[in-house]
Amino acid sequence: MSESNASEASAGFSKFHLPPSHPQLISKIPKILPHERVFPIQIGSELFKLSGASLSSDAPSYFSQYFVCQIKRAEENGEEVCSAIRTLYIDRDPDTFRDISLHLQGYHVSPRDGQHFVRLFADAQFYTLPKLMSQLYEESIFMSIGHREFQIPRDLFSLPGNSPNFFSLGFAIFFSTPDEIFPGLEREGLIRPPSIMPPAVPGRSADIFQDLLHLLRGYSIHIRDEEHRASLLRDCRYFNFKGVEQRLIPHSISYNQLRQRKEIVLRLEDILKSGISIANEPAFAQGGGELISAWVNYARPWVDDNPHELILEIGGESTKLHLSTMRAEFFGQAKARIAKLFEVIAAKMNLPPTTQPLGLLMVKGGAGSQPATPGHTHISEDLVRIAIESDAYIELDGNMYPTHTDSDDVAAPYSATSSIGNGASRPDSPASSVGGALGHSRKRRRLDIGTRQGTAQGTEEWVVGKGQWRLKIQGSRDGKNAIECVLVAVRLEAYSNEQSRNAQRGFLS
Repeated sequence: MSESNASEASAGFSKFHLPPSHPQLISKIPKILPHERVFPIQIGSELFKLSGASLSSDAPSYFSQYFVCQIKRAEENGEEVCSAIRTLYIDRDPDTFRDISLHLQGYHVSPRDGQHFVRLFADAQFYTLPKLMSQLYEESIFMSIGHREFQIPRDLFSLPGNSPNFFSLGFAIFFSTPDEIFPGLEREGLIRPPSIMPPAVPGRSADIFQDLLHLLRGYSIHIRDEEHRASLLRDCRYFNFKGVEQRLIPHSISYNQLRQRKEIVLRLEDILKSGISIANEPAFAQGGGELISAWVNYARPWVDDNPHELILEIGGESTKLHLSTMRAEFFGQAKARIAKLFEVIAAKMNLPPTTQPLGLLMVKGGAGSQPATPGHTHISEDLVRIAIESDAYIELDGNMYPTHTDSDDVAAPYSATSSIGNGASRPDSPASSVGGALGHSRKRRRLDIGTRQGTAQGTEEWVVGKGQWRLKIQGSRDGKNAIECVLVAVRLEAYSNEQSRNAQRGFLS
């Protein structure tokens, strides 16, 4: 070894401080039993002889109480302690106790696998060894998922958004406090602890759970395809990992340079109440401070630090546009979800609650005298108002649909005029000031799609296969409510007749 390597090794060794070997260290062990005396314990077919110091190191316990009683009885009867002490016989596994004896002698014992863990766990509680129980309480959990064993640190299950979960609730015995001894069982008269099987979930995929563990540790994973994502989300909901689920739901976050803000695209079914917020437009505040225009923002709970402007994606051919009135009609679960979303938005704006909670109606499947519908909220009618501006991208019947003409000005970021309902743009309206608020001097002309020439041979109804919408809050002039929520089109894939829909069908392979 060279002199430099030797000096480095010497320096490293000097930083490693061994505990001093001092006779007083033995005094840290309580003197429950005489430290120098040896006590015999037979576990199954094997005899163990442990000193009083070892038995006192993790006490009071089943062992210490047994031998303390023998010593007291001998002293009361005037007998010699040596001859009065009898061998303690326990009909348990000697291999497990061999590890427990190492623990009593001062060694650190770690579970090797799930079977070893539950045996140590059961015997530590049966023998009432407080230090060993506390140590096992802090140890990683061994769990069999899909017939593959995993060693999982307990703190992974306590992260925000992921607790309580399947493990902390379903296997409470392994997450109980160290002081609990077989919760639900009477300790008195218990001859032996109940048989405990290692916790297992055989009906789930080990590969998927491995990916979830990787996410729980803070790493990202490669999602191979939508089937892989669906499997991850399904098991997230099974194990109740809500924080991981929010990281996995389909979404897109980007910065819109033209609008100068971040946007998040999410599906309607993935929206949670806690993530919704309202962002007011400062340029749209009147002198009295009354809200005139705002946009719905969203932040994924437990994941996003700041909210982004929400672009809501609605698919499943659950939307029909009535272009003559610029209204949208929703069907199936999308109708109930839109109603619930509007109810949450109204609550965020401190509007008075509805007469019957829409959340209750959704649980009932929308049945009853007042079915779940956007019209039951204070920001919409049954048919939701829409706005289709010249910056919207529309594919109608498989072809790009023009949303502007040669006479149109350069599109401003957005406009409120098409959603007011009277077809006129007033100079003092919110739409006239939006361009200046965002640094654009030119605004967009209103689009009368329902009456323009060449609109799908005069039809006034489109079925939207997939649609992306911004949600705008604005004052209403002709509706039943003072404030309304308008869906502003971003991108639509729609068809106007059955032939166009059939053209999109594919043959079975």
